[in-house]
Amino acid sequence: MTNVFFSLGAILAAVSVSFGAFAAHAATKFMTEQQLGWMEKAARYNMYHALALFVVAWALTRWASQAGLLNAAGWSFVAGTALFSGSLYIMSFSSLRLGYITPLGGVAFVLGWVLLAIAAWKG
Repeated sequence: MTNVFFSLGAILAAVSVSFGAFAAHAATKFMTEQQLGWMEKAARYNMYHALALFVVAWALTRWASQAGLLNAAGWSFVAGTALFSGSLYIMSFSSLRLGYITPLGGVAFVLGWVLLAIAAWKG
């Protein structure tokens, strides 16, 4: 799983940089301030949790005995990114309002951080 989380972290970081650059340069021409705000927030949280996946990959090499908790933390970060950032990206580009999904991603983020903390404490 170390390679999986490291690779996903790198891919999600690339996605974050791509959307962030788009928001900074091209999006200002056709997006509302609200849509631009959603995209910037999505890219920011996308990057935070891409970096969190690198931490999970590293932690798996350090605390192998806590692989179950660490794997759960990593998948929580992936799910959180898909739900939180994904819903905001979609809202930025469309008229769909997925604000009811975004908080579920936030819950997944919190769960991932709590699981990571428990794994570190036990490790």
